[in-house]
Amino acid sequence: MITTTVSALPAITPEQHERILTSPRTAEAHRALLSDLPAMSALQTGGEASSKQLPGNFTVAAWNVERCLFPEETAAHLSNIAPDVVLLSEVDHGMARTGQRHTTEAMASALDMAYAFGVEFHELDLGGPTERAFCSDNFNVLGWHGNAILSSAPFERTALIRLDDHGHWYAADAGAADPDQPRVGGRMAIAAVIPTANGPVCFVSTHLESNAAAAHRHEQFLTLLNALDQFAPDMPILIGGDLNTGNHLPPDFDWRHETLFELAEQRGYNWGFTADGPTTRPSLITPHPDRVMKLDWIAGRDLTCVDKGALSSLDQNGKPLSDHDCVWSKVTVADHQAPNKS
Repeated sequence: MITTTVSALPAITPEQHERILTSPRTAEAHRALLSDLPAMSALQTGGEASSKQLPGNFTVAAWNVERCLFPEETAAHLSNIAPDVVLLSEVDHGMARTGQRHTTEAMASALDMAYAFGVEFHELDLGGPTERAFCSDNFNVLGWHGNAILSSAPFERTALIRLDDHGHWYAADAGAADPDQPRVGGRMAIAAVIPTANGPVCFVSTHLESNAAAAHRHEQFLTLLNALDQFAPDMPILIGGDLNTGNHLPPDFDWRHETLFELAEQRGYNWGFTADGPTTRPSLITPHPDRVMKLDWIAGRDLTCVDKGALSSLDQNGKPLSDHDCVWSKVTVADHQAPNKS
């Protein structure tokens, strides 16, 4: 668990870049690379919160924004549900395909929110053919890609939780998911304690592995739950994100084969914060109409869901802002969580 925060993530140096390219494709070498890259061991925080605390009844949105090609439009689209907290995955920072922008920072500015951004991967290339069509340059200024939390209230504490370090997308001896396009890093989660009118709540944005079977995601989720027990013991917790459930089971993509749901329930979490129905659609980057999946979820512990739904990623002109729809939930924090004011 990493609790270091910085105002800016340091770029990869030429020496570090050369080491990434020339290191052996092994899990051991990948772990050494991770420890050598400071941006992999910190969260970037910034933005400005617009309130001192969240209300006792708040709305949370979880959205895989697929690189976040359109930060301002994506932020404006969220006005349909007016979330107090936004859990993002697949946000770029310094990537050619998104104009070298810090897409999390741009969304936070548009929404008048504070943000915490963490690196999932350092990407060494520009992406696939559909992504290259959006590239403004033939290089990435930073190459960061990761998860984020946006909040209308300030963070009390934050943590980056790495769910694997063996180089699933880098190391040949770990069965690299795409050995032709190596990335340094791995799936991760960001946890943030945010004050509400009825006491603090821990919010978690996460993204589990797509190129793996259910057992792999089970272990990642177990790692996450164990870390949260340390980071936020005896505190209400809300977890949201792209869990890639059933992604390895074409053509049906049946999420019910995943074992992480029962695992979470055994630890006191409730999946009733997520609306029924699939959460993917064809997009500008992923034009695959046959891939209809339920990948995105919200789970809560010691919280009550009073409403839930999915916000289509199609904007008012029918343009897909992402290949994922946004899932959202209206949540109540029990009064007994409020601090003693006597």
